[in-house]
Amino acid sequence: MTREGLYECAADQHVELRPLWHVDEGRTFFVGPLDYNRLHQHGAPVYLAGIYGPFGLRVHGGNWVSCRTAVIPAGVLHELDLGNDPLAVFYIEPSVDGTAALIPLMTNVRETDGVLVGSGGEFSVMRELWEDVTSPAWIGQALDDLLAFSRRHAARSIDSRVSVAIAHMQQNSGDVTPVTQLADRAGLSVSRFQHLFTREVGVPFRRYRAWSRIRVAISEITKGSNFTSAAHAAGFADQAHFSHDFRRTFGAAPSVSLLGLRAKAV
Repeated sequence: MTREGLYECAADQHVELRPLWHVDEGRTFFVGPLDYNRLHQHGAPVYLAGIYGPFGLRVHGGNWVSCRTAVIPAGVLHELDLGNDPLAVFYIEPSVDGTAALIPLMTNVRETDGVLVGSGGEFSVMRELWEDVTSPAWIGQALDDLLAFSRRHAARSIDSRVSVAIAHMQQNSGDVTPVTQLADRAGLSVSRFQHLFTREVGVPFRRYRAWSRIRVAISEITKGSNFTSAAHAAGFADQAHFSHDFRRTFGAAPSVSLLGLRAKAV
């Protein structure tokens, strides 16, 4: 079916398609229309898929490329140009797996400026998640299936000293435990712990902790909290700090993708 045909199909249903977020212990997923996301960097590796066609991607210092899918490691500065078309964005936490686990979701892969881009790959399930207004009821199972498929082709493990620190952050929303204490628990100096963390995760400890807090805030918003309450629940001083880190992470204001969300499954 053509791209125009898919839009016509959605229009025939007389249903307004709204952005969809899903956050659980090891994954973060978004699908919805985006326009331009300025330079930003993520705290976890991410798989991108254009729902109806290619999108523009530029890594900091490189040239614009057109691709249908992409895998971007944590910490890589990049910008996106979608022209308000829908994009699927799938992150996995280092406690689950690494960048390599997302690559099997791509086809016709090539490397450019430190990221992988493809002309094809897995976007059919993500398109169903976008087009089916009942998808909040089955999104978790769909992501389970995608991840199970990809992980069969690319298993990895993370240093246990880092995984313990990550588990602590995931289990303690808004936690502000100093890095000195986490390093001490790991039996390492602060500098050695931070070096090991960056090597294993792809971004420094502070950047990952900011990402972990953002995930908590997004989860709270999807449950109905306002931005201020969500920011406080995630450990941000206020909504302004949350908005600042969100822009740094996604290249756009929270209102672009977090207002008018699709209803969550009950």
